[in-house]
Amino acid sequence: MVHRAYKYRFYPTHEQAEQLAQTFGCVRYVYNHFLRQRTDAWFERQERMNYNATAKALTVLKKQPDTAFLADVSNVCLQQSLRHLDRAFSNFFKGQARYPTFKKKQRKQSATYMANGFRWRDGKLWLAKHKDPLAIRWSRYFSGTPSSITVSCDTAGRYHVSFLVEEAVTPLPVTPKMVGIDLGLTHRVITSHGDKISNPRFLRRTERKLARAQRSLSRKQKGSNNRAKARHRVARVHAKLADQRRDATHKLSTQLIHENQVIAAESLQIKNLLKNRKLAKAISDVGWHKLLQQLAYKAERHGRQFVQIDKWYPSSKRCFHCGHITDKMPLTIRTWDCPSCGTQGIDRDVNAARNILQSGKAILAGADKLRQHEKTTVGLTGG
Repeated sequence: MVHRAYKYRFYPTHEQAEQLAQTFGCVRYVYNHFLRQRTDAWFERQERMNYNATAKALTVLKKQPDTAFLADVSNVCLQQSLRHLDRAFSNFFKGQARYPTFKKKQRKQSATYMANGFRWRDGKLWLAKHKDPLAIRWSRYFSGTPSSITVSCDTAGRYHVSFLVEEAVTPLPVTPKMVGIDLGLTHRVITSHGDKISNPRFLRRTERKLARAQRSLSRKQKGSNNRAKARHRVARVHAKLADQRRDATHKLSTQLIHENQVIAAESLQIKNLLKNRKLAKAISDVGWHKLLQQLAYKAERHGRQFVQIDKWYPSSKRCFHCGHITDKMPLTIRTWDCPSCGTQGIDRDVNAARNILQSGKAILAGADKLRQHEKTTVGLTGG
């Protein structure tokens, strides 16, 4: 059993939109208020506030005349906002994230409802303090009962609801196919079979339209309605660009997972690669990180094996046929001849993908031997 999130778009009525806007505002206010409280408590009095302390303070805050409006929305959303803040601090202290920042009205808004904050029946969803169910556009269906939902409104003004459900996942049928993939910019993915999947370059297609919308936004007076409309137009361009990238990445990763039992890829330090000013925009547009991330969790979900080789492995400089490693291999060289075995016209990217697959299989073989050794050791010791 695994937890999966299903996200759908919905179209609220005017009354629901006002109620959601009020809920988003209260959630944002509670998060920012207690972020300031926890920060001041530490820097001024060296005291740490945990979730329980903020939950008690929230009860007092709702009874004050200036903040009595917090009682008009579901208390479940406000409590979850405090949990999100506590998780943000926990991630910061673990070194997994930066210090929490204040939420802004112009950014994406969201509110989380637990099981006692919504009603789910016959494929219809009622939120707390809402009379009518949400008009959800069902693109796919899920089994089971949602344990929590998250309602959000992005900067483009689109409303989405995400259901968290627990489902049993059936592994895909075992296949003997294996593939190594090399990531590039001209071609997004080059496989060890010699296939080259082109880079869609969504940003390049949208740059002119985005620049026009941003120029229009820069001319508008701050605080005016026209500036709000121009900001909305810019947000819609960004939203479409993000949707195109996400859709293409999901389709590619799903195809690789369904067709192959083993997928081997290289480990890239993408943050370091983004420091190259000449390639930063292209690297961000191609979406290597999201592709590798999706391959990892989809492989685990569907019973496939996804392995990443060492980042220093010379996949491009090593001849797949004889193992000879050249001293230098600049990016300008796309095909080369091996001075050791005499192989001519070696495609740089396909050769790298084959080396990646070979190295990935060696890593998996070593892991299997280690597991067999551990089982044998435990059997001999009677553990």
